[in-house]
Amino acid sequence: MLVSVLMEGSMSNSSWINGLIAVALSAAIVVFPLAARAKKGTEIPAPAIDAALAQTSGQESVVFAGGCFWGIQAVFQHVNGVISATSGYSGGEAKTADYEVVSTGRTGHAESVKVVFDPSQITYGQLLHVFFSVAHDPTELNRQGPDEGSQYRSVVFYSSPDQLRITKAYIEQLNAAHVFKHEIVTQLVPLKEFYPAEAYHQNYATVHPDSMYIRFNDAPKVENLKKDFPQMYRESPNLVAVK
Repeated sequence: MLVSVLMEGSMSNSSWINGLIAVALSAAIVVFPLAARAKKGTEIPAPAIDAALAQTSGQESVVFAGGCFWGIQAVFQHVNGVISATSGYSGGEAKTADYEVVSTGRTGHAESVKVVFDPSQITYGQLLHVFFSVAHDPTELNRQGPDEGSQYRSVVFYSSPDQLRITKAYIEQLNAAHVFKHEIVTQLVPLKEFYPAEAYHQNYATVHPDSMYIRFNDAPKVENLKKDFPQMYRESPNLVAVK
């Protein structure tokens, strides 16, 4: 992702560089999947075990990791019932929660997104359905699309016993149904702390819709959300406030 950002900065200098970037990224898409894809003719089912919608409004949260946080954030900002989706880091220590350091892949952090949601409008299982269906590919180990390294690993940082129970059951359900060509490698880790990312990473897909990286890797995820989950989709993203 860092390489992509650097290349984006050079595009304004000359049009031929822009062409080279487009060709390179197009080739990458052939090699790397954009998000989770079931076997041909197989639909990714909803969780058989889920939490009931709460009778009163409130807030719950979960932290998802699955590749560059720009795309995960963009997807959940378009989901009805999601109050906020914030890019950040989880899995490491506070002193290393910095983009340049996390990018080394040696901090224990994963690029993550904290999803705060209203359980009276959307269930935790529905969020999982989106996460495993369109937000990322849960069968890729320590990589996602064109990005490689432990900071791009697939993780659910759960914050309650119910979240652990529902997520574990869902992974077992998907593996038993052989929905994907390969076994799911998503880690289940208790959430210790979430550290918001730098301001320039927040709402990145919305602020930079013409970015080559966003156009090829993340915009299609939002389109798949709209197509596959029309009742959950909200046209206007719920952006986070940036100071």
